[in-house]
Amino acid sequence: MSISDNTRKSLEKIGLTSYEIRTYSSLLKAGELTASDLSQKSGVPYSKIYEVLGSLEEKGWIGSDDSRPTKYFAKSPATALEVTKQKVESDFKENENIVLRELVPLYEKSGVSERPDIWVLSGIMNIASKILEMVETCRNEVMIAIPKANEAIVKQALPKLRQLHDKGVAITILMSDQMEKDALKALSRVATVKVKKGLFGGGIISDKRYVVILLGPMNESSEMETVAIWADHTGLAGFAREYFEYLLKDARDVR
Repeated sequence: MSISDNTRKSLEKIGLTSYEIRTYSSLLKAGELTASDLSQKSGVPYSKIYEVLGSLEEKGWIGSDDSRPTKYFAKSPATALEVTKQKVESDFKENENIVLRELVPLYEKSGVSERPDIWVLSGIMNIASKILEMVETCRNEVMIAIPKANEAIVKQALPKLRQLHDKGVAITILMSDQMEKDALKALSRVATVKVKKGLFGGGIISDKRYVVILLGPMNESSEMETVAIWADHTGLAGFAREYFEYLLKDARDVR
């Protein structure tokens, strides 16, 4: 049985060539094979098969034994993917350092400043709408910190949080320890929920990029104006995320 087009495209995106995919999938199906047998089964020309095998072995997708002729075997997909991931991260870090060393000084000398997209939001409805929009469009990770006065917004977002949970999005919620137990239990079914005594500040961070920071309580009875900052800025989101993780350190799990 041949692999699906989706899997083939994903393998290509992480760096495998068409010949490498055909060779690896043939080994997965047949077990140990010689280069000659692999060429026949995979359809990779014999003039190319050793080059392809060498590349796959270097990338960590296959191994070989000491027999004569040499036999090749597929490594587990999980192991191969982890090796590829580590190499990509290592290469990225190395290239990142090279690029930053040369280009950051040029950027600083130019006098150009960043123009991040930052907005001040006012009014309960506007802030709640923006938070719900961020939850709905999140793709990988959402972190929410909501004090007692603002807990209604999390209840409103619960249906959308369920959808994100079903899509595999990582959800972490930090709440006041005064929140209703039934609501906490409902949230804990779709997210990692922790509670903290004396939680005053609040906000939401989506995909390590978008952030809303609450500057006033979101309730009608408060005399303070309800204000929040929304930003599409990785630096500000990163700072907010570090503070969120700091708050989590002495928070307790929902029981």
